[in-house]
Amino acid sequence: MDQTAQTVLGDATESAVVVLVPDADPLVDAHRQQFDVSASWGVPAHLAVIYPFVTPRQVDDALLAGLAELLAAEPAFDCTFTGTAWFGEEMLYLVPDPEEPFRRMTRRVAEAYPDHPPFRGAHGEPVPHLSVGQRRQGDLAGLEQAQKVLCEAMPLRTRIDTAAFYAGTREPGSWHQVATFPLGRPTS
Repeated sequence: MDQTAQTVLGDATESAVVVLVPDADPLVDAHRQQFDVSASWGVPAHLAVIYPFVTPRQVDDALLAGLAELLAAEPAFDCTFTGTAWFGEEMLYLVPDPEEPFRRMTRRVAEAYPDHPPFRGAHGEPVPHLSVGQRRQGDLAGLEQAQKVLCEAMPLRTRIDTAAFYAGTREPGSWHQVATFPLGRPTS
């Protein structure tokens, strides 16, 4: 593990495996900065594969190599975000199509690391989503306005080809990328 990764992990209290969606940042960043706590931590637009994941003291080269191998088994793929949805009235998110590749990545990592179920097992099988914001970070009217703006700007088409390991604390600006994992090549 390189020195930068060790430095990030030295201060971190939590970690996550995420699928990065850099093409979504221009569309969602202003809304996420206002309504999504993970944006304030420094995590860019993403879909969670596993959160929370291992404690920083559990991270070593073997764990990172294992994640790289697991995630390389999933082919890179094209994805479209055509709309939004809500978890109750508490969280607004973008819906990916297709969902199944995200579900497979989550299953692969959860099966390989059974002590770290997604969202601590609180939600059963997670619904793939790109978080825009939580009501507790603002207000319902603000999120509804964000939804209107986002719906007018979609669809968003993108290539999903990278996952990443992030670590940090619950303090603003504390999360940093520790490693990236290229997804495998598409099958023909």
